[in-house]
Amino acid sequence: MSLSNLSVSRKLAAGFACVLVAVAIMCAALFGVLSSLDAAARLNTDTNNVTYEVDRIIGALFDQSSSSRGYISTQAEQASKAYDDAVKYYEQNVAAVRKDAATHPEILTLINKLVAAADLWRQEIGEPQMRLARNPQTLDQAAQLAKSPRGRELMKPVRELVNETRGKIDAWSADAQGKQDRLMSFAQLALILGGLSALILSLLVGWWLSRTIAAPVREMTGAMKKLAEGDDRVAVPALGRRDEIGRMAEAVQVFKDAAVEKTRLEAQAETTRRQAEEARAAHEAEKAEEARQLQFATDALGEGMEHLASGDLAIRLETPFQAKVDKLRLDFNRSVEKLQHTMLTIASSTKGIGSGTEEISRAADDMSRRTEQQAASLEETAAALDEITATVKKTAEGAAHAREVVSNAKTDAEKSGAVVREAIKAMGGIEKSSQQIGQIIGVIDEIAFQTNLLALNAGVEAARAGDAGRGFAVVASEVRALAQRSAEAAKEIKALISTSSTQVEQGVDLVGKAGQALERIATQIAEMNTVIADIAVGAREQATGLQQVNTAINQMDQGTQQSAAMAEESNRSDPFAGPGIGRARATCLAVPAWGRRHQQRCHQGRADAGPSRQFEFCQAVFSQAVFRQASAGSQGRGRPPRRNRCPQGRGCARRRWLGRVLRQTDQLPKVLR
Repeated sequence: MSLSNLSVSRKLAAGFACVLVAVAIMCAALFGVLSSLDAAARLNTDTNNVTYEVDRIIGALFDQSSSSRGYISTQAEQASKAYDDAVKYYEQNVAAVRKDAATHPEILTLINKLVAAADLWRQEIGEPQMRLARNPQTLDQAAQLAKSPRGRELMKPVRELVNETRGKIDAWSADAQGKQDRLMSFAQLALILGGLSALILSLLVGWWLSRTIAAPVREMTGAMKKLAEGDDRVAVPALGRRDEIGRMAEAVQVFKDAAVEKTRLEAQAETTRRQAEEARAAHEAEKAEEARQLQFATDALGEGMEHLASGDLAIRLETPFQAKVDKLRLDFNRSVEKLQHTMLTIASSTKGIGSGTEEISRAADDMSRRTEQQAASLEETAAALDEITATVKKTAEGAAHAREVVSNAKTDAEKSGAVVREAIKAMGGIEKSSQQIGQIIGVIDEIAFQTNLLALNAGVEAARAGDAGRGFAVVASEVRALAQRSAEAAKEIKALISTSSTQVEQGVDLVGKAGQALERIATQIAEMNTVIADIAVGAREQATGLQQVNTAINQMDQGTQQSAAMAEESNRSDPFAGPGIGRARATCLAVPAWGRRHQQRCHQGRADAGPSRQFEFCQAVFSQAVFRQASAGSQGRGRPPRRNRCPQGRGCARRRWLGRVLRQTDQLPKVLR
């Protein structure tokens, strides 16, 4: 497992564990050195004590000799008491020197020999001499014993043993001092190396923590700031790590992906909306233009019919219609022209009725062909409307799909919000770990303070000890300096942790702002969903309207085909009868009065022609009057034209043709709506 994949709390714990281990090792080494120095100091003290006590033993021995002699010469109680005090002092120092020299057998052996030689002098000279001196009868013997050479003989080995013991003690003291000096040098070296090692380790731990925690947090903070400012191309650092920073980087990456997806969806929705708006505007413009052209054509045809109904055969429609219905204008003009020509021909000569009938037949054929062409144009119009309807349906389906995509984006944004909340929770854990580490640093700082205090106390005690504690004072000074460096290192690490905590708090604040931005994105996506739903509803309504227009065009196509069939039927009808030619000529000469007298002339023509002729000229007169009434009724009162009855009933072929035409004109208001 790589160190970079450890959690932040474990990294911090590992770093400070290394520092604590280094401090513990240094303290253990210091304790060992101090223990050795204490042992060396105690050994040196014991050496000095042994030297002092040996001197005191010799002094007490000399005091016994001088006190006994003084008592012999003066018999003073003060001298006797001085002898007793010297004996007690001698015995106390013998016990003390044996205790202090117990750690050095060789010196203890010499001391035992020295004490044995001194005791021999005391047994043979000192005690007998004092015992004899206290008895006045044996005072002379005591004086002789004091002057005897035996005392000097017994004192000689004592002096020799004293010199030998002092030599051994001096050698022992020199050895102890050398050991103490070596321990002091080792202690100084250990303190210097331990302090440098602890300082280097602390700096390495601080550098490692800064590189693995503080630097990624700073980079993450910078990336989150750029992402919050709208920079979707920023690279998210620390991806692939398995610690809290890696999880935070994954959360920021999710937020970045959501922002990129939001931008893409906004662009896609804007494109879809613009295309739908353009298609709708184009369709509405086309439909409005077609309606205007159709209204214009209807108005122009109605005006022409009014002129025809008033007997004005010179009327012509000069203004062109739309290309799809302009054939109606041309057909109307040609029909009126031919009707005028026919009427003039009928009025000029009744002999030309045959040729006129043929002209009418050719005109009917022409009209049939043009009507068929018009039906074909209407079929093309219907096919174009079918394509437009399919396009609008496809637009509606695209809007529905965009709505579904926006809904999925909203779900992803909500998931991203949950991930950001988890990141906030993880940053809270990091902040808590930083606080705990700050407490640990406080404990280390307290330990350094206590160590400094102990070193200060040790220096005071060493100063009291004088020259014997000089080395210990140096060690205490080094310990104090090391404690101060440890405190400074702890303060630096505490400052680093404080900086990391501040950056972590900033990270928590930025992640919170990122969560709020993500919630605003979700709200905007919901609004986009509503707008796209409205677009889909509008597209469906457009498709329905286009379907209705398509149905109306198909009905117009069927009516046009029926008109062509009626034209052919009219062409196949019987020709005019000869007996009605004169009356027809007279009627044509009175064109302005047709509207008033069409019923009378129709009856007169039928009576003169006889029942054998079914298609008389009265049908033309009747058709003109009925068409005039139909046009006036349709335009003036806003309802379908009223159909008048033909005097000849259902046997009139022109009436049947006109009835079919009027039934087709019933569809005109629907198309105009």
